Amino acid sequence: MKNSHKFLMKLLKNFSIGDKHNTDMKLIVGLGNPGSKYEKTRHNIGFMAVEKFLKDFEPERKTEWENSVKFKSDIAELEWQPHHGSLEKVILAKPKTYMNNSGMAVSVISSQFSVHSSDIWIIHDDIDLPLGTLRIRFGGGTAGHRGLESIIESLGTGEFWRFRMGIGKPQKISNFKFQISNSKGVEDYVLGSFIGQDRSKVKQLLVHTSKAIQLALEQDLHAAMNKCNTK
Repeated sequence: MKNSHKFLMKLLKNFSIGDKHNTDMKLIVGLGNPGSKYEKTRHNIGFMAVEKFLKDFEPERKTEWENSVKFKSDIAELEWQPHHGSLEKVILAKPKTYMNNSGMAVSVISSQFSVHSSDIWIIHDDIDLPLGTLRIRFGGGTAGHRGLESIIESLGTGEFWRFRMGIGKPQKISNFKFQISNSKGVEDYVLGSFIGQDRSKVKQLLVHTSKAIQLALEQDLHAAMNKCNTK
Protein backbone atom coordinates (compact mmCIF):
# COMPACT_ATOMS: atom_id res chain seq x y z
CA MET A 1 0.00 0.00 0.00
CA LYS A 2 1.65 3.24 -1.11
CA ASN A 3 1.58 6.72 0.35
CA SER A 4 -0.10 8.00 -2.82
CA HIS A 5 -3.12 5.91 -1.80
CA LYS A 6 -5.79 8.49 -0.94
CA PHE A 7 -6.45 8.00 2.73
CA LEU A 8 -7.42 10.84 5.03
CA MET A 9 -4.97 10.71 7.93
CA LYS A 10 -4.24 13.75 10.07
CA LEU A 11 -3.09 14.52 13.56
CA LEU A 12 -5.82 16.00 15.73
CA LYS A 13 -5.42 18.43 18.59
CA ASN A 14 -8.59 17.29 20.34
CA PHE A 15 -10.68 14.12 20.38
CA SER A 16 -14.34 13.99 21.27
CA ILE A 17 -14.98 11.34 23.91
CA GLY A 18 -17.60 8.83 22.85
CA ASP A 19 -20.53 7.35 24.70
CA LYS A 20 -20.49 3.95 26.36
CA HIS A 21 -18.33 2.09 23.78
CA ASN A 22 -16.94 4.02 20.85
CA THR A 23 -17.23 1.64 17.90
CA ASP A 24 -15.62 4.16 15.53
CA MET A 25 -12.34 4.32 17.45
CA LYS A 26 -9.33 2.02 17.51
CA LEU A 27 -6.61 1.98 20.12
CA ILE A 28 -3.34 0.68 18.67
CA VAL A 29 -0.65 0.13 21.29
CA GLY A 30 2.97 -0.73 20.64
CA LEU A 31 4.65 -2.31 23.66
CA GLY A 32 8.13 -1.52 24.85
CA ASN A 33 10.20 0.27 27.47
CA PRO A 34 10.79 4.04 27.49
CA GLY A 35 14.20 5.67 27.30
CA SER A 36 17.22 5.58 25.00
CA LYS A 37 18.65 2.59 26.90
CA TYR A 38 15.92 0.34 25.47
CA GLU A 39 15.24 2.11 22.19
CA LYS A 40 16.74 -0.51 19.85
CA THR A 41 16.12 -3.63 21.92
CA ARG A 42 14.11 -6.65 20.78
CA HIS A 43 11.51 -5.99 23.49
CA ASN A 44 10.80 -2.59 21.89
CA ILE A 45 9.80 -3.82 18.46
CA GLY A 46 6.20 -2.86 19.28
CA PHE A 47 7.30 0.77 19.71
CA MET A 48 9.21 0.55 16.44
CA ALA A 49 6.13 -0.79 14.62
CA VAL A 50 3.76 2.03 15.61
CA GLU A 51 6.47 4.58 14.85
CA LYS A 52 6.92 3.07 11.38
CA PHE A 53 3.16 3.06 10.77
CA LEU A 54 2.81 6.74 11.71
CA LYS A 55 5.80 7.80 9.61
CA ASP A 56 4.34 6.02 6.58
CA PHE A 57 1.35 8.37 6.73
CA GLU A 58 3.03 11.59 7.76
CA PRO A 59 5.66 11.81 4.99
CA GLU A 60 5.50 15.55 4.41
CA ARG A 61 6.04 16.73 7.98
CA LYS A 62 7.87 15.73 11.10
CA THR A 63 5.93 13.13 13.06
CA GLU A 64 5.01 14.37 16.50
CA TRP A 65 4.24 12.25 19.54
CA GLU A 66 2.62 13.95 22.52
CA ASN A 67 4.02 13.04 25.93
CA SER A 68 0.81 12.54 27.91
CA VAL A 69 1.19 12.35 31.66
CA LYS A 70 -2.54 11.65 31.96
CA PHE A 71 -2.35 8.61 29.70
CA LYS A 72 1.11 7.51 30.91
CA SER A 73 2.14 7.25 27.24
CA ASP A 74 3.39 8.95 24.14
CA ILE A 75 0.23 9.49 22.10
CA ALA A 76 -0.59 10.26 18.46
CA GLU A 77 -4.22 10.79 17.47
CA LEU A 78 -5.34 10.24 13.88
CA GLU A 79 -8.30 9.94 11.57
CA TRP A 80 -8.57 7.17 8.98
CA GLN A 81 -10.96 7.32 6.06
CA PRO A 82 -11.21 3.99 4.22
CA HIS A 83 -12.35 3.90 0.59
CA HIS A 84 -15.54 2.23 1.74
CA GLY A 85 -17.02 2.82 5.17
CA SER A 86 -17.12 5.50 7.82
CA LEU A 87 -14.33 7.62 9.22
CA GLU A 88 -12.51 6.04 12.14
CA LYS A 89 -10.54 7.71 14.88
CA VAL A 90 -7.28 6.03 15.79
CA ILE A 91 -5.17 6.46 18.90
CA LEU A 92 -1.57 5.27 18.71
CA ALA A 93 0.14 4.76 22.04
CA LYS A 94 3.57 3.89 23.38
CA PRO A 95 3.17 3.29 27.14
CA LYS A 96 5.83 4.88 29.36
CA THR A 97 5.05 2.63 32.31
CA TYR A 98 7.71 0.07 31.35
CA MET A 99 6.70 -3.25 29.85
CA ASN A 100 5.59 -4.98 33.06
CA ASN A 101 3.03 -2.25 33.79
CA SER A 102 1.70 -1.73 30.26
CA GLY A 103 -1.83 -2.44 31.43
CA MET A 104 -1.92 0.78 33.47
CA ALA A 105 -1.64 2.89 30.31
CA VAL A 106 -3.91 0.72 28.16
CA SER A 107 -6.59 0.74 30.83
CA VAL A 108 -6.63 4.50 31.37
CA ILE A 109 -6.68 5.30 27.64
CA SER A 110 -9.38 2.76 26.77
CA SER A 111 -11.49 3.93 29.70
CA GLN A 112 -11.14 7.63 28.86
CA PHE A 113 -12.10 7.14 25.21
CA SER A 114 -14.61 4.31 25.84
CA VAL A 115 -12.77 1.88 23.56
CA HIS A 116 -14.06 -1.68 23.80
CA SER A 117 -11.44 -4.38 24.31
CA SER A 118 -12.19 -5.85 20.86
CA ASP A 119 -11.09 -2.51 19.35
CA ILE A 120 -7.72 -2.61 21.13
CA TRP A 121 -4.77 -3.81 19.05
CA ILE A 122 -1.60 -4.70 20.93
CA ILE A 123 1.63 -4.91 18.94
CA HIS A 124 4.37 -6.81 20.73
CA ASP A 125 7.46 -8.96 20.47
CA ASP A 126 7.04 -12.74 20.52
CA ILE A 127 9.94 -14.99 21.39
CA ASP A 128 8.07 -18.11 20.26
CA LEU A 129 7.95 -16.96 16.64
CA PRO A 130 10.95 -16.97 14.30
CA LEU A 131 12.56 -13.62 13.63
CA GLY A 132 10.67 -11.77 10.91
CA THR A 133 7.37 -13.59 11.46
CA LEU A 134 4.05 -11.78 11.93
CA ARG A 135 0.93 -13.42 13.36
CA ILE A 136 -2.30 -11.55 14.02
CA ARG A 137 -4.84 -13.17 16.29
CA PHE A 138 -7.69 -12.38 18.66
CA GLY A 139 -7.43 -13.37 22.30
CA GLY A 140 -5.36 -16.24 23.62
CA GLY A 141 -2.77 -16.64 26.34
CA THR A 142 0.35 -14.65 27.14
CA ALA A 143 3.14 -17.26 26.87
CA GLY A 144 4.78 -15.49 29.78
CA HIS A 145 4.85 -12.06 28.14
CA ARG A 146 4.74 -9.63 31.05
CA GLY A 147 3.26 -6.80 29.00
CA LEU A 148 0.31 -8.93 27.93
CA GLU A 149 -0.14 -10.24 31.46
CA SER A 150 -0.36 -6.67 32.75
CA ILE A 151 -2.90 -5.67 30.10
CA ILE A 152 -5.13 -8.67 30.78
CA GLU A 153 -4.99 -8.00 34.52
CA SER A 154 -5.86 -4.31 34.06
CA LEU A 155 -8.63 -4.82 31.50
CA GLY A 156 -10.04 -7.92 33.16
CA THR A 157 -10.09 -9.70 29.80
CA GLY A 158 -7.78 -11.13 27.16
CA GLU A 159 -10.27 -10.45 24.36
CA PHE A 160 -8.22 -7.97 22.36
CA TRP A 161 -6.24 -8.23 19.15
CA ARG A 162 -2.53 -9.04 19.12
CA PHE A 163 0.02 -8.39 16.40
CA ARG A 164 2.72 -10.89 17.38
CA MET A 165 6.10 -9.91 15.93
CA GLY A 166 8.60 -12.74 15.95
CA ILE A 167 12.02 -11.97 17.44
CA GLY A 168 13.25 -15.58 17.72
CA LYS A 169 14.87 -17.28 20.70
CA PRO A 170 18.43 -17.26 22.04
CA GLN A 171 20.16 -19.99 20.06
CA LYS A 172 21.60 -21.82 23.06
CA ILE A 173 18.17 -22.45 24.61
CA SER A 174 15.90 -22.51 21.56
CA ASN A 175 15.45 -26.29 21.74
CA PHE A 176 14.20 -26.38 25.32
CA LYS A 177 10.76 -25.90 26.83
CA PHE A 178 10.68 -23.63 29.86
CA GLN A 179 8.69 -20.91 31.58
CA ILE A 180 10.14 -17.84 29.90
CA SER A 181 9.17 -15.50 32.74
CA ASN A 182 11.68 -17.38 34.96
CA SER A 183 14.52 -17.46 32.45
CA LYS A 184 17.33 -14.95 32.97
CA GLY A 185 18.71 -15.95 29.57
CA VAL A 186 15.52 -14.92 27.81
CA GLU A 187 15.32 -11.67 29.77
CA ASP A 188 18.83 -10.76 28.66
CA TYR A 189 17.93 -11.72 25.10
CA VAL A 190 14.79 -9.57 24.78
CA LEU A 191 16.59 -6.61 26.37
CA GLY A 192 19.44 -6.98 23.91
CA SER A 193 19.69 -5.18 20.58
CA PHE A 194 19.26 -6.64 17.12
CA ILE A 195 22.64 -7.34 15.57
CA GLY A 196 24.17 -8.22 12.21
CA GLN A 197 21.87 -9.72 9.60
CA ASP A 198 18.96 -9.63 12.04
CA ARG A 199 18.63 -5.90 11.40
CA SER A 200 17.61 -6.35 7.78
CA LYS A 201 14.97 -8.90 8.81
CA VAL A 202 13.63 -6.49 11.42
CA LYS A 203 13.43 -3.71 8.85
CA GLN A 204 11.38 -5.95 6.56
CA LEU A 205 9.17 -7.01 9.47
CA LEU A 206 8.43 -3.39 10.38
CA VAL A 207 7.42 -2.63 6.79
CA HIS A 208 5.23 -5.74 6.73
CA THR A 209 3.59 -4.90 10.06
CA SER A 210 2.87 -1.33 8.99
CA LYS A 211 1.15 -2.65 5.86
CA ALA A 212 -0.83 -5.12 7.99
CA ILE A 213 -2.10 -2.30 10.20
CA GLN A 214 -3.05 -0.32 7.12
CA LEU A 215 -4.96 -3.24 5.65
CA ALA A 216 -6.72 -3.91 8.94
CA LEU A 217 -7.92 -0.30 9.07
CA GLU A 218 -8.81 -0.17 5.39
CA GLN A 219 -10.71 -3.48 5.35
CA ASP A 220 -10.71 -5.44 8.61
CA LEU A 221 -8.52 -7.57 10.82
CA HIS A 222 -9.60 -10.83 9.21
CA ALA A 223 -8.41 -9.56 5.83
CA ALA A 224 -5.11 -8.57 7.45
CA MET A 225 -4.77 -12.03 9.02
CA ASN A 226 -5.46 -13.80 5.74
CA LYS A 227 -3.01 -11.71 3.76
CA CYS A 228 -0.31 -10.76 6.23
CA ASN A 229 0.09 -13.67 8.65
CA THR A 230 3.38 -15.38 7.92
CA LYS A 231 2.79 -18.92 6.66
